[in-house]
Amino acid sequence: MSEEINVTSQEVTEENENEAVQIKLTRSEQREQVFMLLFSKSFTNTSVDNMVQDSSELFMGGVSALAQAEVEGIVSAKEELDEIISRYLKKGWTLSRISKPSLAILELAVYEIKYLDNVPASVAINEAVELAKKYTIDESGFVNGILGSFVRDNGEK
Repeated sequence: MSEEINVTSQEVTEENENEAVQIKLTRSEQREQVFMLLFSKSFTNTSVDNMVQDSSELFMGGVSALAQAEVEGIVSAKEELDEIISRYLKKGWTLSRISKPSLAILELAVYEIKYLDNVPASVAINEAVELAKKYTIDESGFVNGILGSFVRDNGEK
Protein backbone atom coordinates (compact mmCIF):
# COMPACT_ATOMS: atom_id res chain seq x y z
CA MET A 1 0.00 0.00 0.00
CA SER A 2 1.51 3.32 -1.02
CA GLU A 3 1.14 6.38 1.10
CA GLU A 4 0.13 9.57 -0.69
CA ILE A 5 2.16 12.62 0.26
CA ASN A 6 0.84 16.09 -0.47
CA VAL A 7 3.51 18.76 -0.32
CA THR A 8 3.13 22.21 -1.77
CA SER A 9 5.88 23.82 -3.79
CA GLN A 10 6.15 26.45 -1.01
CA GLU A 11 6.86 23.72 1.57
CA VAL A 12 9.46 22.08 -0.65
CA THR A 13 11.16 25.43 -1.18
CA GLU A 14 11.14 26.20 2.54
CA GLU A 15 12.51 22.78 3.49
CA ASN A 16 15.19 22.69 0.80
CA GLU A 17 16.03 26.34 0.44
CA ASN A 18 19.34 25.67 -1.29
CA GLU A 19 18.10 22.78 -3.44
CA ALA A 20 16.46 23.55 -6.75
CA VAL A 21 13.30 21.58 -7.38
CA GLN A 22 13.64 19.92 -10.77
CA ILE A 23 10.45 19.04 -12.57
CA LYS A 24 10.64 17.42 -15.99
CA LEU A 25 8.59 19.36 -18.51
CA THR A 26 7.39 18.26 -21.92
CA ARG A 27 8.54 20.32 -24.88
CA SER A 28 5.00 21.72 -25.15
CA GLU A 29 5.11 22.84 -21.51
CA GLN A 30 8.49 24.48 -22.08
CA ARG A 31 7.10 26.20 -25.16
CA GLU A 32 4.21 27.48 -23.04
CA GLN A 33 6.73 28.91 -20.57
CA VAL A 34 8.45 30.68 -23.47
CA PHE A 35 5.12 32.11 -24.59
CA MET A 36 4.26 33.33 -21.09
CA LEU A 37 7.65 34.96 -20.65
CA LEU A 38 7.46 36.64 -24.08
CA PHE A 39 3.96 37.88 -23.35
CA SER A 40 5.14 39.29 -20.01
CA LYS A 41 8.16 40.86 -21.73
CA SER A 42 5.82 42.79 -24.02
CA PHE A 43 4.78 44.89 -21.00
CA THR A 44 8.23 45.64 -19.56
CA ASN A 45 11.82 46.43 -20.48
CA THR A 46 13.31 44.23 -17.77
CA SER A 47 16.09 41.81 -18.70
CA VAL A 48 15.33 38.18 -19.46
CA ASP A 49 17.33 37.11 -16.38
CA ASN A 50 15.27 39.37 -14.11
CA MET A 51 12.05 38.22 -15.76
CA VAL A 52 12.99 34.58 -15.22
CA GLN A 53 13.80 35.23 -11.55
CA ASP A 54 10.55 37.16 -11.07
CA SER A 55 8.52 34.49 -12.88
CA SER A 56 10.09 31.41 -11.32
CA GLU A 57 7.38 31.29 -8.65
CA LEU A 58 4.72 31.09 -11.36
CA PHE A 59 6.18 27.86 -12.69
CA MET A 60 6.45 24.85 -10.40
CA GLY A 61 10.13 23.97 -10.51
CA GLY A 62 11.05 27.31 -12.05
CA VAL A 63 11.70 28.26 -15.65
CA SER A 64 13.42 25.54 -17.67
CA ALA A 65 16.90 26.30 -19.02
CA LEU A 66 15.65 25.53 -22.52
CA ALA A 67 12.78 28.01 -22.16
CA GLN A 68 15.12 30.70 -20.86
CA ALA A 69 17.59 30.14 -23.71
CA GLU A 70 14.79 30.29 -26.26
CA VAL A 71 13.40 33.52 -24.79
CA GLU A 72 16.89 35.06 -24.91
CA GLY A 73 17.22 34.02 -28.56
CA ILE A 74 13.81 35.43 -29.47
CA VAL A 75 14.48 38.72 -27.67
CA SER A 76 17.83 39.02 -29.49
CA ALA A 77 16.22 38.32 -32.87
CA LYS A 78 12.99 40.27 -32.19
CA GLU A 79 13.58 42.93 -34.84
CA GLU A 80 14.18 40.32 -37.55
CA LEU A 81 11.27 38.15 -36.40
CA ASP A 82 8.89 41.12 -36.40
CA GLU A 83 10.08 42.11 -39.87
CA ILE A 84 9.31 38.60 -41.14
CA ILE A 85 5.86 38.61 -39.51
CA SER A 86 5.14 42.07 -40.99
CA ARG A 87 5.71 40.73 -44.53
CA TYR A 88 2.75 38.37 -44.11
CA LEU A 89 0.22 40.85 -42.73
CA LYS A 90 -2.64 42.12 -44.87
CA LYS A 91 -2.00 45.36 -46.72
CA GLY A 92 -2.39 48.29 -44.34
CA TRP A 93 -1.83 46.18 -41.22
CA THR A 94 1.03 46.80 -38.80
CA LEU A 95 2.36 44.77 -35.89
CA SER A 96 0.57 47.12 -33.50
CA ARG A 97 -2.73 45.75 -34.78
CA ILE A 98 -1.86 42.21 -33.67
CA SER A 99 -2.81 41.27 -30.11
CA LYS A 100 0.13 40.85 -27.74
CA PRO A 101 -0.58 37.14 -27.20
CA SER A 102 -0.72 36.46 -30.96
CA LEU A 103 2.47 38.42 -31.59
CA ALA A 104 4.32 36.49 -28.87
CA ILE A 105 3.08 33.21 -30.36
CA LEU A 106 4.12 34.25 -33.88
CA GLU A 107 7.58 35.36 -32.72
CA LEU A 108 8.04 32.05 -30.91
CA ALA A 109 6.99 29.95 -33.91
CA VAL A 110 8.95 31.94 -36.52
CA TYR A 111 12.03 31.69 -34.29
CA GLU A 112 11.64 27.91 -33.96
CA ILE A 113 11.09 27.45 -37.70
CA LYS A 114 13.99 29.69 -38.68
CA TYR A 115 16.59 28.85 -36.03
CA LEU A 116 15.86 25.49 -34.38
CA ASP A 117 16.80 22.62 -36.67
CA ASN A 118 15.36 20.04 -34.28
CA VAL A 119 11.83 21.50 -34.52
CA PRO A 120 9.99 20.65 -37.76
CA ALA A 121 7.95 23.55 -39.17
CA SER A 122 4.76 21.49 -38.93
CA VAL A 123 5.34 20.99 -35.18
CA ALA A 124 6.09 24.69 -34.61
CA ILE A 125 2.91 25.66 -36.47
CA ASN A 126 0.74 23.09 -34.68
CA GLU A 127 2.06 24.14 -31.27
CA ALA A 128 1.53 27.82 -32.13
CA VAL A 129 -2.06 27.13 -33.18
CA GLU A 130 -2.68 25.25 -29.92
CA LEU A 131 -1.27 28.17 -27.90
CA ALA A 132 -3.47 30.57 -29.89
CA LYS A 133 -6.54 28.44 -29.17
CA LYS A 134 -5.71 28.52 -25.47
CA TYR A 135 -4.62 32.16 -25.05
CA THR A 136 -6.40 34.20 -27.73
CA ILE A 137 -9.96 34.76 -28.81
CA ASP A 138 -10.46 33.28 -32.29
CA GLU A 139 -6.95 34.12 -33.56
CA SER A 140 -5.70 30.58 -34.19
CA GLY A 141 -6.65 30.78 -37.89
CA PHE A 142 -4.75 34.05 -38.23
CA VAL A 143 -1.66 32.53 -36.59
CA ASN A 144 -1.92 29.43 -38.81
CA GLY A 145 -2.26 31.57 -41.95
CA ILE A 146 0.77 33.74 -41.21
CA LEU A 147 2.97 30.78 -40.34
CA GLY A 148 1.74 28.66 -43.26
CA SER A 149 2.56 31.48 -45.70
CA PHE A 150 6.00 31.96 -44.15
CA VAL A 151 6.82 28.25 -44.45
CA ARG A 152 5.50 27.99 -48.04
CA ASP A 153 7.50 31.02 -49.17
CA ASN A 154 10.70 29.88 -47.53
CA GLY A 155 10.58 26.15 -48.17
CA GLU A 156 11.29 25.56 -44.49
CA LYS A 157 11.54 22.04 -43.10
